[in-house]
Amino acid sequence: MLLVFTGNGKGKTTSAIGQAIRVLGSGGKVFFIQFIKSSSFPAGEDKILSSFSDNLTFIKGGRGFVGILNDSLPRSAHEKAALETLSLAEKALLSKKYSLLVLDEVNVALNLKLLSLSKVFNFLKKVPLETDVIFTGRNAPNELISLADIAIEFKELKHPYNSGVQGEKGKEF
Repeated sequence: MLLVFTGNGKGKTTSAIGQAIRVLGSGGKVFFIQFIKSSSFPAGEDKILSSFSDNLTFIKGGRGFVGILNDSLPRSAHEKAALETLSLAEKALLSKKYSLLVLDEVNVALNLKLLSLSKVFNFLKKVPLETDVIFTGRNAPNELISLADIAIEFKELKHPYNSGVQGEKGKEF
């Protein structure tokens, strides 16, 4: 089953984490890999996801937020990281040891054209029926939404950021 979590609202990664916990609680194994997000920008979920080492593999494959938040890397570095991250996800898929694969922020990598839609579709063609895959991130392409078994749009109705309040550790990241 393919699940796509997209939209401008908060909660896409959090929902994917919730589904991962559900799978872990049912005895399954989870591969959770993040595009865009890097180890140089630690988030609250990093420590807890890493603590499930026997049943949950957690990898931050990105090089940081592309073109924002003091990003000084060339675009080619972000493209290379996205391709390497997708390759790691494919290796995990082909290992057949995970019942859930989460590709966090892959929609953003697609939107920024760090990855081609054809590469992602080739990845999806290899997914066996017994494996679920979650794609998160804003701006999921319509072709991906059409292909999904479940597609959910997170819509922001109100957020303190719009009033100039910066994100807080433990709440926003």
